Amino acid sequence: MKKGISLAIILLLGLASVAQQSDNSASSSAASATATQSASEREPLTSPRPKDFWDGDDPNLVNLITHPFANKKYVQRQVTPIRDRVNELEQITAENGRQIKDADTRAQQGIQAASEKTSLADQHASDAANKAQLAQTAATEASARVSSAEQMVGNLVEYKGSAQTEIRFRPGQTALSKTAKDALDEMAGPLKDQRGYIIEVRGFAPGQGQAAIRSSQKMADSVVRYLVLTHSIPVYRIYEMSMGNPATTGAGKSSSSARVEVSVLKNDQVASTKR
Repeated sequence: MKKGISLAIILLLGLASVAQQSDNSASSSAASATATQSASEREPLTSPRPKDFWDGDDPNLVNLITHPFANKKYVQRQVTPIRDRVNELEQITAENGRQIKDADTRAQQGIQAASEKTSLADQHASDAANKAQLAQTAATEASARVSSAEQMVGNLVEYKGSAQTEIRFRPGQTALSKTAKDALDEMAGPLKDQRGYIIEVRGFAPGQGQAAIRSSQKMADSVVRYLVLTHSIPVYRIYEMSMGNPATTGAGKSSSSARVEVSVLKNDQVASTKR
């Protein structure tokens, strides 16, 4: 009786061993085919099913008695595929996080650069607008001055000469002498509290070219400065001209003396009133 049982157990163990080897070879072939697939082509995890009666356990009497109760190796075999897939998902998630962070950094840099360029363009536009406004103001003022000058020129025919004074200077000097100041006082005194007049100041100087013009300019400036500061003549009533030396001879020698001619022109149509 005991021999029959032993033979049955040995026969059962032999059959189980043959079946396990066959299943193991089939499993190896399937694992090789699966390894060639990319991570993106993996199929979802499925519930593990026993491949044979022993499910990887050694075909012996102890495992025959304890099977299919769970043991440490059995649990490890069930958990390992899941743990590998979780690790893979964590790696993919970390990589996606890095890519998102890099994209966000590049986007922030692009936004900042665009903002700086926009601010710079706004500043340039503001500067251009300010310059355009200044140019417009200058053009308006110039137009007003031209209109005033044209009006004054148009009214010159109404002004007639009433007095003329000649101020002489020593060669190379531009300061007014006492005689020159007395002559200007005599001329400007009657103009107090009057309007409707203009004063023409023309400077002449010996020499040639620009040197004579600059010298005549300085002498005329001395006369204008004295009339404005001493007699409070409005500047807009004085017209100054630097004539230089219009009387230069062909040999290059000047026959003109250093002098300033001051003429008072009045408009008889304008009544004398208090300013």
